[in-house]
Amino acid sequence: MLSAPAIEAAGVPTLNEVVVKGKSNNLIGSANSANEGTVLKQQLDQRVVYRPGELLETVPGLIVSQHSGEGKANQYFARGFNLDHGTDLRISVDGMLVNQRTHGHGQGYADLNFLIPELASGLQYQKGPYYADQGDFSSAGAVSIGYVDKLPVGIANYTVGNQGYMRGLVAKSKDFGPGTLLFAGELLTKDGPWVTAENYKKFNTVLRYSQNTGNTRFNITAMGYGANWNSTDQIPERGVASGFVPRLGAIDPSDGGESHRFSLSSALQHASDYGITKANLYMVHSNLALFSNFTYFLDDPVNGDQFSQLDKRFQSAFNVSHAWVNNIAGFAVENTVGVQFQNDFIDNGLLSTKQRQTLSTTRRDHIVENSVGLYYQNSVQWLEKFRSVTGVRSDYYWFDVKSNNSVNSGQQYDSMTNPKLSFIFGPWAKTEFYINYGSSFHSNDARGTTTTIDPRSGDPLKPVTPLVRSTGYETGFRTAILPGLQGSVAFFRLDMDSELLFVGDAGTTEPSRPSKREGVEVSAFYMPNNWLTVDVDYALAKARFTGSDPAGNYIPGAIQGVGKAAIAIDNIGPLFGSMQFRYFGKRPLTEDNSVHSDNTMTLNGQIGFKIDKKVRVILQGFNLLNTHGHAIDYFYTSRLPGEPAAGVDDKHFHPMETRSFRVSLIANF
Repeated sequence: MLSAPAIEAAGVPTLNEVVVKGKSNNLIGSANSANEGTVLKQQLDQRVVYRPGELLETVPGLIVSQHSGEGKANQYFARGFNLDHGTDLRISVDGMLVNQRTHGHGQGYADLNFLIPELASGLQYQKGPYYADQGDFSSAGAVSIGYVDKLPVGIANYTVGNQGYMRGLVAKSKDFGPGTLLFAGELLTKDGPWVTAENYKKFNTVLRYSQNTGNTRFNITAMGYGANWNSTDQIPERGVASGFVPRLGAIDPSDGGESHRFSLSSALQHASDYGITKANLYMVHSNLALFSNFTYFLDDPVNGDQFSQLDKRFQSAFNVSHAWVNNIAGFAVENTVGVQFQNDFIDNGLLSTKQRQTLSTTRRDHIVENSVGLYYQNSVQWLEKFRSVTGVRSDYYWFDVKSNNSVNSGQQYDSMTNPKLSFIFGPWAKTEFYINYGSSFHSNDARGTTTTIDPRSGDPLKPVTPLVRSTGYETGFRTAILPGLQGSVAFFRLDMDSELLFVGDAGTTEPSRPSKREGVEVSAFYMPNNWLTVDVDYALAKARFTGSDPAGNYIPGAIQGVGKAAIAIDNIGPLFGSMQFRYFGKRPLTEDNSVHSDNTMTLNGQIGFKIDKKVRVILQGFNLLNTHGHAIDYFYTSRLPGEPAAGVDDKHFHPMETRSFRVSLIANF
């Protein structure tokens, strides 16, 4: 039977349980790179988050933003990428892939609004294409959030705040026969600081049954989520300067959307003398109707440019892996083999609308997308101070597109095999060194692989490659040389064959040039005693298109510098609290860098008081400096009423939410 260290080295975490491989624990001897780690539940509970997706900002070098209404997926930035809504960042919750391929709004769309933070058991992250069990969308990294099987106490949380914020949560687990039943329900409403109230309303429910009989553990979980909202999308700087639109106003106040997600999942883990077998099966039904207007009156001066993106899908997946140890020529070889299946039935639509009423259909498509991923990985301790981890992964994709325009229908197949290799040296003086190499990929929108005619202009188009390879190189180290301190430094490079991306706003796929990203990431977690924790990280990246082009080689939106610092205090009596500082650096907005965003700095914090062992009250503050910065910036052409028909090139931005406060009363039962 595999020992715990062997299980960790083989990359097989226990079912719904975070392996102790975190920033607050010593990873030396178990990690395969300087860029992987775990954020423990205690650390997640100490974070002050404006929206659930911001829990991911506990990952070093990762920024989570929003450029539209709260019900829309977040915008992610990491490792020199503007990752849009998740194109090259693989995100999973409770074993279910959140990224949605061939999505109506954007490839890899990862909506985390169904996440209930109080149920998160921890967060694991791996950055770079060096891990055999991570497939599509994982070039920049992968983040996995687990859910607990059992709560130590029940939770009743009632929160109110300014800007129309109100949230209620009830969660409880109890013994049920030989297992445990967990249930949770959440209701939330929020208007935000906007001139047009968001009127954001959502519900979340979770029902889970789990059982642990020693060597065998399993669970079955049902989740439900639904939301609707109005959105204040990005606005042009010239409109604010002229007084046409206030800073917190909207050009088209009818923008917004509605979404729902229902899932049924199960997971099983069995340990025996032959190793550990893990399996999970899940089904997800989701629906999104999104109404946006980014160019205002450029294409249609009479009705405006609002459009609707529709995405309705049924997704099913099955993953199984087995880990075991062989003794070969006196060396213990730890092996993991796995198979991952996924099937998506998708209905997409792109419509021209006015005040959410359909004017015309740009395109409608029915897509069937299937994939199979196979991987193998082994780890060998060759010498006392040297071990290797090698792996290989092969992925196979099938696309079947039926479009309302038959010339854009068709079938495609593609496959790709990617090697992985890591060398680990040490430790010396509680310091370990790593060299990593690997390649991965992201899939492109299935519609782009079969489209031959632009659905708007009728111009001919060249179908794009279904799978796009990325290749990464990295070296770094981690150290625990000082008591209570865990630190890591990683130097990385990532080459992309092409930054191909389906542009949902236009209904077409636009290929771009190959690219290269180079950078460094530094992170440290310091816990000198049981009442103080300090967590800091800084990342710097240089992202460029390769080759030469008169337009320039900067990648628009690519993040350059990001820094974060968090401090938390607890176990000093009835008071506790935390503060978080975030630096979001400048990004080029054009290929020649003639236009770029400004940097932004924000400060969030909370202070709490424990009334007794079961009741506490917390005051949270967001954007405490009341920074009037931008959450996101773009540069493109739009047209306001009265402007030239060709429109005006301008910087467009989504303002950060103004300072706000929330008060929570939390009772345990």
